[in-house]
Amino acid sequence: MALASGTKLGPYEIVSPLGAGGMGEVYRARDTRLERTVAIKVLSSSLSANPDLKQRFEREARTISSLQHPHICVLHDIGHQEGTDFLVMEHLEGETLAERLRRGPLPLNEQLNVAIAIADALAAAHAAGIVHRDLKPGNVMLTKSGAKLLDFGLAKPLTAMATSSASSSAPSFTAAKTLSGPSPAVSPLTSHGTMVGTIQYMSPEQIEGKEADARSDIFAFGAVLYEMASGKKPFEGKSQLKIASAILEDQPAPLRTLQPDIPAALEHVVGACLNKDPGERFQSAHDIKLELLWIAAERSAPETATTHAPASPKSVPLGWAAAVVIAILLGGVGGIFLGRPAKPARSIRTVINPPENVRLSLTGDSAGPPVLSPDGNWLAFTAIAADGKIELWVRAMNSLQARVLPDTEGATFPFWSPDSHSVGFFSSESKLKTIDLNGGSAQVVCDAQFGRGGTWGPGGTIIFSPAPTASLMQVSAQGGTPVAVTKLDTAQFTSHRWPAFLPDGKHFLYLAINHDPSKSANDTVYYASLDGRENRPLFRSQSNAIYADGFLLFARGDQLMAQPFDPAKGILSGEAQIVAKQVMNDASTWHIDASASDDGLLVFGNGTSGNWQLVWVNRATQQISVMADRLADLQAAAISPQGDRVALQINAGETDAWVLDVARGVRTRLTFGPIANLYPVWSPDGNWIAYESTRSGHSNIYRKRSDGSGAEELLWNGDTDSAATDSWSHDGKYIMFTRHSNTSTSSLRRPTNVSEIWALPLEGDRKPWLATAHGADGQLSPDGRWLAYVSIESGVPQVYVVGFRGGQGKWQVSPNGGRQPRWSNDGKELYYLDTSYSIFAVPVKEVSNALQFGAANAMVSHWSSPSVFYDVMPGGKKILLDRIEQEVSQSVTVVTNFTQALQR
Repeated sequence: MALASGTKLGPYEIVSPLGAGGMGEVYRARDTRLERTVAIKVLSSSLSANPDLKQRFEREARTISSLQHPHICVLHDIGHQEGTDFLVMEHLEGETLAERLRRGPLPLNEQLNVAIAIADALAAAHAAGIVHRDLKPGNVMLTKSGAKLLDFGLAKPLTAMATSSASSSAPSFTAAKTLSGPSPAVSPLTSHGTMVGTIQYMSPEQIEGKEADARSDIFAFGAVLYEMASGKKPFEGKSQLKIASAILEDQPAPLRTLQPDIPAALEHVVGACLNKDPGERFQSAHDIKLELLWIAAERSAPETATTHAPASPKSVPLGWAAAVVIAILLGGVGGIFLGRPAKPARSIRTVINPPENVRLSLTGDSAGPPVLSPDGNWLAFTAIAADGKIELWVRAMNSLQARVLPDTEGATFPFWSPDSHSVGFFSSESKLKTIDLNGGSAQVVCDAQFGRGGTWGPGGTIIFSPAPTASLMQVSAQGGTPVAVTKLDTAQFTSHRWPAFLPDGKHFLYLAINHDPSKSANDTVYYASLDGRENRPLFRSQSNAIYADGFLLFARGDQLMAQPFDPAKGILSGEAQIVAKQVMNDASTWHIDASASDDGLLVFGNGTSGNWQLVWVNRATQQISVMADRLADLQAAAISPQGDRVALQINAGETDAWVLDVARGVRTRLTFGPIANLYPVWSPDGNWIAYESTRSGHSNIYRKRSDGSGAEELLWNGDTDSAATDSWSHDGKYIMFTRHSNTSTSSLRRPTNVSEIWALPLEGDRKPWLATAHGADGQLSPDGRWLAYVSIESGVPQVYVVGFRGGQGKWQVSPNGGRQPRWSNDGKELYYLDTSYSIFAVPVKEVSNALQFGAANAMVSHWSSPSVFYDVMPGGKKILLDRIEQEVSQSVTVVTNFTQALQR
């Protein structure tokens, strides 16, 4: 019996019907507690009395609830009311793949995107020991956020299959016509009985009555992929019997006879999936996903060379003068840097080490990778001194010495003027600046909150990216008001960055990326013009590209590639060739640390990004032990108040919260998308973890039980601003969060002039209120009376403490820059991290309703890691720190005449 609008099932109010199938009706409904739209599947009354079907319904609930994945429909709840059984699921807007296929085959890009998503979902299900057994276009929903796999009502745990009878009788077939038509209601239905599945997508072993396993899903996946590519089912017939015979005996028509543009590699994938013998198919959906990702990358990126540049000899850390002597002896190229005569006959490689008592800054938000001047005579880079000061350095390529440029403290991402006389850079005061090599102070060009690359054209125009989530702007090098030169399509990208002018001064390259890992396939290098007439993609890439001496240089992992390129026409030709390996490719900023000039000179930072470790150190910076390792793309860690577990923020294809049991070393995933879940913070009793997640353009705060049980709970439905959960008060009454307009979620903990700290009450109406303006990373003291935070009100990030909820007083705690304040569990110390990656402990005591701070004591000095975060164990004796298993090399490789071995 259909449910009328307004009918209540527990807290869910029926709004309207969505459809019906063999299992029952589906309705759009409203969750009255969380004010969200959900989908409710109700078991039809005619089936409720059947114990087998009711058991199947409950099995569907258990199956879906164990699968939390961005490409699998989320189960929110299960209920029973007055004889009615129902499931509460994520409400999806879109159309089924079956509906889409009625309009014909999918374009190749869309085929690959949908197929990769389905393969990823199947891989997750199979890893959990679950087989879908009814994969078909009608069970795939196409939404704005990607494809979603639906209806595990026929799924059966593999463990249960292993114990089932091996003597299943073969299904019987009739000559009944298969159903077809324009309506979803008349899609081929699942048959009930010994045959389980939809006939057109069943594997041969299912037709024969054998048990289905993961390879049966792979056969169905091949059938779906065949239909997406060709618009036709691989096996057709006027009756179930004829279709079954075709599946058992016939081969489908070759895909490329139906669609000649299909890549041969994709046809191979489909053919392997549709092999009659399960042992000859792909054996895992994960392997299929990898193959499809490779096909997508190969068809969009420049082709890999079939012949490679000769491997470079092992670099020897010689000084530049020694390298010049060797160059003279080998080929008479002593004039390369002094007069730039003819290019050398041979390519020579050597290494430049950093100046004495400083280290290079090659990765992260505050990096300054080495860049060559256009004439090849100068190298600019940033370096970190022993006191933590970051400054801009330059070195003449015919000199052994480098020098600091004055007035450049806090500089990041330098770039050169076209005449090689000046350097542009981004400053820690959120400004774009320039400085002349011949002296004088740095000149402010314009505001630039948190730059992501600049380029200086021959007409005096600078193109730059002012922030991590922004389009490109252009401004006169003499200063002025920036204007947009690109328009950000937020449906595809969240950032335009790393612009690079081409020789004519009219065209430029840039990288468009999406911070959402599920949309990383969008990342693309573009070719554009200042007048806006051209703006077209060149190839897919997850790092920037540069031009030099007739070649486009770009990254593939830690390999630096070169491919012939016509900069006037924006056309690639020939094949991509390997120039160098073990080149530093910073995944955190989508930037390869390489620079080249038109005279054949190339420089690049050395190193590869290894896995992360979490290590314990004592208060003398001595490593005690490795707490966890092999943590790919670890982004944050927070120790539980009890010290027994650690909450992790990890990007494993998507950014999610995990919980690590310290004693057992077991890591458990806590959240499962649908997009990034960030900044996990513990409740004081350790039972909950709160986190921020931006969904549908809104920044929301959720919490979930730390043991993974139960569904997540929405605490605050935010607005279009971004937010980062900072801390949970010790009395459990507040969650503090940073709110910031128009910035990347990866940079919210960095304070700006418009960041604010808000308090979210967990009692009453839960309406947040402003705790302090112009701050970030708010941390409440254990007694709840004082708020520590970071602000740039003095021009550089510093740690401050103010009264909370009417308390009086304000104190600057860090004398020389600070961030990441953390209170000890007894409130007697305040910790912070300074710009030298040193961690300090400041004694705190309260006297006459005011705070007194003692001298800061260094607990950890100059920790060597590209991106430091930390936490302190209750009791204050151990500090948890991150580090890269393979450190970035503190050197720069120089290559002369890098094009010598490249084929044009």
